[in-house]
Amino acid sequence: MDMMAMVSTMLAAQQGALQSNIAATLTKQNMDMEKSTVLTLLGAAQPSLANVGPGVGGNLNVTA
Repeated sequence: MDMMAMVSTMLAAQQGALQSNIAATLTKQNMDMEKSTVLTLLGAAQPSLANVGPGVGGNLNVTA
């Protein structure tokens, strides 16, 4: 094998490794986003206080 063929092979291997790393990163980000979406749809996220009356859910003063 001549020198250029070896260099080309090494560069191709590095490119393949880079593409695999990028694919793994994008897959993980996609899975995290899907998990967040499912949790939001199931209501497992923080409870919303949008439909409660004024003063509900605020801080409680226990110094008295």
